[in-house]
Amino acid sequence: MGKTLSFLDKSFWITESDANPKHVACLQLLAMPEHADKDHYVPALFDEIKGFARGTSPFNCYVKTVLGYPIALVPVKKLDMNYHVQLHRIDDVNDREALDGFIAKLHGSRLDPDKPLWQYHFIYDGKSGTFAIYARVHHMYGDGATLVRWFQSGYVSRPNGSTFTPVWALKRLRHKRREMQSGYKRLIAVGHALKTSLDLAVIFLRIFMKVLRVNPHYMPIPFTGTKTILTGQVEPGRAVATMDLDFKRIKQLARRTRSTANEVLLCAFDIGVHRLLQDHGQTFPKALFSNMPINLRKPGEKTTGNKIAIVPVQLAHGEQDPYLRLRQIIINHRIVKHAAQHARPAAFSGYTIAIQSLALVFEWLRISNWVKPIANILVSNVPGPKDRRYLKDSELLACYPISTMTPGGGVNITLMTYSGTANIGMVCCNKNVKSLQVLSRYVTEAFDMLEASVDNPRLKIEDVGEHIHTMPVSIVSEH
Repeated sequence: MGKTLSFLDKSFWITESDANPKHVACLQLLAMPEHADKDHYVPALFDEIKGFARGTSPFNCYVKTVLGYPIALVPVKKLDMNYHVQLHRIDDVNDREALDGFIAKLHGSRLDPDKPLWQYHFIYDGKSGTFAIYARVHHMYGDGATLVRWFQSGYVSRPNGSTFTPVWALKRLRHKRREMQSGYKRLIAVGHALKTSLDLAVIFLRIFMKVLRVNPHYMPIPFTGTKTILTGQVEPGRAVATMDLDFKRIKQLARRTRSTANEVLLCAFDIGVHRLLQDHGQTFPKALFSNMPINLRKPGEKTTGNKIAIVPVQLAHGEQDPYLRLRQIIINHRIVKHAAQHARPAAFSGYTIAIQSLALVFEWLRISNWVKPIANILVSNVPGPKDRRYLKDSELLACYPISTMTPGGGVNITLMTYSGTANIGMVCCNKNVKSLQVLSRYVTEAFDMLEASVDNPRLKIEDVGEHIHTMPVSIVSEH
């Protein structure tokens, strides 16, 4: 039986192109068991996993279309395991920059639309005790929360050398069919729809009032972002970088500054991206913007598919003090959170669909270079396992999420917390920036500086590439 798709699910198929594939992925680093044969362990694991040729939904489903329009996910009888599971031998798995470059080539290609939309790539060098798995799944199968839940179900909390089932073959509970709604329930649903429409109208009205400068304290106006060498029409080719931050330090800093972990990270990413753009000679008279995904699920809800909203958040400008930049981001972030809390989730989702659909039209018409972007970076945070996990008898060392490119370009930064560490994956179009390795260093330095600035207010960022209008200095001002 086929699985129906929401409009948001379908949008990832409709808007996909060779230049902008719509899959999300993760790079997993694993350690072999202590006495494993380093040359034969991964090929043996690869052969074993290829034997699971019968998948469960949605991993056994291809997309049924009518005139190119997706209708449903329909099961296949047998998976083509030579396509879905592949083996690669490289020179050195522990050379992070080279590994990121190899992953960038895999990530830039498109999944076969005539097959179930996922792949597992095993990567090893035959001489070290570490190997990697690059796993990618089409975004129409689910959002980050869904995919991480599936990922966690495929790993175990203790090493187990015998019993093992890969994630695509795990049995899942079937959702009960919806019962026919009574007249009363239909009436309630109509009432909810009317209230959602009203909330959506209020969102657009307040955005329009901000355009008129009547209501300045509201969400950013769409398509007023800053053009940079990272934004514009998305072209083929990707740059990928991975990095780690101590999530305990992030949470401690958030407590000390009365902020959230997301706000601390936004500040570090903002400073890092500014420095990267400054290296390419770009300076700006106003703040950059970040796209912020909002999970619209209720607590405990375990639905599949996509149930998110993505809205822009203004970042910081005009301050060389990292702590003061953080305060700016806290204020701007909470303006958007306040707006989200005072609207129904369906209304916020509708707002996302409206502005993102317009961005997709610009991309389809290939005019993204001519219009301002919605945002410059997209930052999302996906909670992962709190304890160590194992793939059969191999310990999972890290898991770096690598997302798709949003229309209008920019840098997509996704982090997953795993066993007290933030594993961070960054991706951008490589038409102007060939590598993001320097950005990972800049973000680390920005976080260290932000942490130190709490106790040392004299710490300043040397240059974040911003035009600042100078003001006359009072004779009583401290120079």
